[in-house]
Amino acid sequence: MQYASLSNGDQMPLLGLGTWKSESRQVYAAVREAIKIGYRHIDCASVYGNEKEVGDAIRDAIQNHEVTRSELWITSKLWSNCHGKDRVEAALNQSIQNLGVDYLNLYLIHWPVSIKPEKPFAESVDDLLSPEQSPIGETWEAMESACEKGLTRHIGVSNFSIQKLQKLISSCKQKPEVNQVEHHPLLQQQALLEYCASEGILITAYSPLGSMDRPEAFKVKDAPVVLENPVIRSIAETRGCSPAQVVLAWDVQRGISAIPKSVKPSRLLENLQAAEIKLSTSELQTMEALDQNIRLVNGSFWVMEGGPWTLQSLWDTP
Repeated sequence: MQYASLSNGDQMPLLGLGTWKSESRQVYAAVREAIKIGYRHIDCASVYGNEKEVGDAIRDAIQNHEVTRSELWITSKLWSNCHGKDRVEAALNQSIQNLGVDYLNLYLIHWPVSIKPEKPFAESVDDLLSPEQSPIGETWEAMESACEKGLTRHIGVSNFSIQKLQKLISSCKQKPEVNQVEHHPLLQQQALLEYCASEGILITAYSPLGSMDRPEAFKVKDAPVVLENPVIRSIAETRGCSPAQVVLAWDVQRGISAIPKSVKPSRLLENLQAAEIKLSTSELQTMEALDQNIRLVNGSFWVMEGGPWTLQSLWDTP
């Protein structure tokens, strides 16, 4: 396994297990299997609704001496109804309790969007809070405080643009150490990657394989299928591996953490083995040419008539 180094010397495995969309009745077995075959990076979030089952699997794996807590990298995320300086710590402690651990390795602000505390999801424009009503800087101060207290060893963000990172960095004490974003060959976000590298911010790629099983509300009409791309399939055929392994190897080789989700033992092993594949310079360059700036999870569920967000303001695009 390859790792990325953080500011204090901690090592984050570059290939992890994503748990978004993993049903609670399936995720326990998936996490147990993943740990048994060598996964040490588990990506979670409170909004996924399965942290207790993930925690049960982690607890049983530790009790069975399959792994120690110190060998695991566990990430979770702050949901949008828990923004604000008075709500972050309680939300973080709830994830810690659900996961059955004493601390997290990494805690992220899930989206730069706030909703009212009593609303689990934004169902109408009235549920949304504007950036002026709920400044992200206040939420970040609480994230810094939680880190200082040892509730999490590292803090970061998810779905943040260059502009949102710049604004946050301009006023914070502790810079985000990770930005988790959608990243795959059809959405490479090179400018964002370069900016994050210049600031010492690591990138974690969610939906690295295109997330074909994402909810209908997340799907963009007529979106291409990443793993059906003929260039990726050609490289896979030449190398005698799967298209998914080509994509994951591409991420890992460039120092990007990838968190593909699966609950199938054979697919879990296949994804993990991708970390051992070394693509040639020519193959890497061929992959770079596939970028189409196609966002498969475009955040349109935050956009409502009369609301504070448009797709342009969410991603800071023209």
